Amino acid sequence: LIYYYRKPKTKRAKRFLEKREPKLNENTKNAMLIRGGNANLTVTEVLKDIYAVKKPFAVLYKRKNITRPFEDQTSLEFFSKKSDCSLFLFGSHNKKRPNNLIIGRMFDYHVLDMIELGVEKFVSLKDVKNSKCPEGTKPMLIFAGDVFDVNEEYRRLKSLLIDFFRGPTVPNIRLAGLEYVLHFTAVDGKIYMRSYKVLLKKSGCKTPRIELEEMGPSLDLVMRRTHLASDDLYKLSLKQPKALKPKKKKNISHDVFGTTYGRIHMQKQDLSKLQTRKMKGLKKRSAEKLAEDGGVTPKKSKSA
Repeated sequence: LIYYYRKPKTKRAKRFLEKREPKLNENTKNAMLIRGGNANLTVTEVLKDIYAVKKPFAVLYKRKNITRPFEDQTSLEFFSKKSDCSLFLFGSHNKKRPNNLIIGRMFDYHVLDMIELGVEKFVSLKDVKNSKCPEGTKPMLIFAGDVFDVNEEYRRLKSLLIDFFRGPTVPNIRLAGLEYVLHFTAVDGKIYMRSYKVLLKKSGCKTPRIELEEMGPSLDLVMRRTHLASDDLYKLSLKQPKALKPKKKKNISHDVFGTTYGRIHMQKQDLSKLQTRKMKGLKKRSAEKLAEDGGVTPKKSKSA
């Protein structure tokens, strides 16, 4: 911690510290993918495929790390500070919990919430012989199943998956850029993750015909243990700075049709002194001037 608050001596160190400073608009969240000390081939391949989907906003640790996140979270918090990652995916395998994945996120470099998932079936990117999307493609996320809105654990899992896969925030979208879909289905106590490539076909009109081609990876998951943050801590993590909150506009109202009405407050005006356009027809005549002055003509001064 002393290192982060020490005054930088080089420009490179200064840029490094400025990158990690708190900002009004946060950077895109990075994810770290960690292998446990007893990870098997299936878990390793899952981590590699998720890393390929998440790149370039991900860090893959190739060495095995002997840790148990549900028992001790200090190692995860250490890696989070070191790599500046607020999301993590930990893979392990043992007899009690085979093909185990733990997905979670951090708040202020401390574990906020994490959910343990078991992999029952896995199809990797290599097994599907189709063209792949380029690196860094922002996916479209689709969630199917009422349980994502009814059950608190599944609702938190949905929020976690959106946080993990949503990618960078973009100001504009073009049709050709919508080429990758991640579909999550929750039914009968299982979560099915499927990924598709969007194909734009000719339809004879301006709007193309859409077809989905399975791309991989695909996972059949089952929920195991959960570690959810308390309501107060979760509410604190969602708090936004005052500068980002939209300012309330006064004297503006809307009707049922969406029309905007604005009210303007002005001082009382003297319309007799209002300057109008100078035209011959609007000039005051001599009779009107006499009436305004009270009918008395000013005396001309005698010349000496």
